[in-house]
Amino acid sequence: MSLILAAACIASVHDGDTVRLCSGERVRIANIDAPELPDSPKCRDRRRQGWCDTRLAIESRDALRDMLRQGEPKLQRQGVDRYGRTLARLSVNGRDVGTALVSAGLARPWR
Repeated sequence: MSLILAAACIASVHDGDTVRLCSGERVRIANIDAPELPDSPKCRDRRRQGWCDTRLAIESRDALRDMLRQGEPKLQRQGVDRYGRTLARLSVNGRDVGTALVSAGLARPWR
């Protein structure tokens, strides 16, 4: 696990737990799970497991966007997930974004 906090240029927010950096790198916020947006394959195919709550998914994505606008995002890389995304803790102004989303009921701890 990296202890290095690095400034992050966020190009886009995919959903409540995934962003794309300006470099093109996809980053999954470590240790949280946000609801899937309605266009997610996990919601289209009920055999796949996904937390599908359209209203909450949109709220979670929008809250993440809002938090990222409040200051300079910092990234602490922790590894790579099975989809090739970087797993990382993300913070803004010293506030852990994942913890904030869980506290607000917009994500849950990863199991």
